[in-house]
Amino acid sequence: MTTTTAVLTDHERTAVQAYLRLLHTVRAGFDTAAGPADAPRPPVVPPSVLAEAEQALEAAGLAGNEEEFFRLLRSWCPRP
Repeated sequence: MTTTTAVLTDHERTAVQAYLRLLHTVRAGFDTAAGPADAPRPPVVPPSVLAEAEQALEAAGLAGNEEEFFRLLRSWCPRP
């Protein structure tokens, strides 16, 4: 089995990192074990986190090209 390692540009790496922060933010928003059941919950995705991800995708030339973005994501962060 051959393992390939992707070499990302700075913009691509920034886009992947912003996406991962967005993903972790969304997961944390759905984490019901994080506090009391009746505690107020913040918006699942704060606008600043979403804006960061969108801006990074645009800078990397990946806005509107999800297939290419997820290919990069899989090659940079392969599943165990």
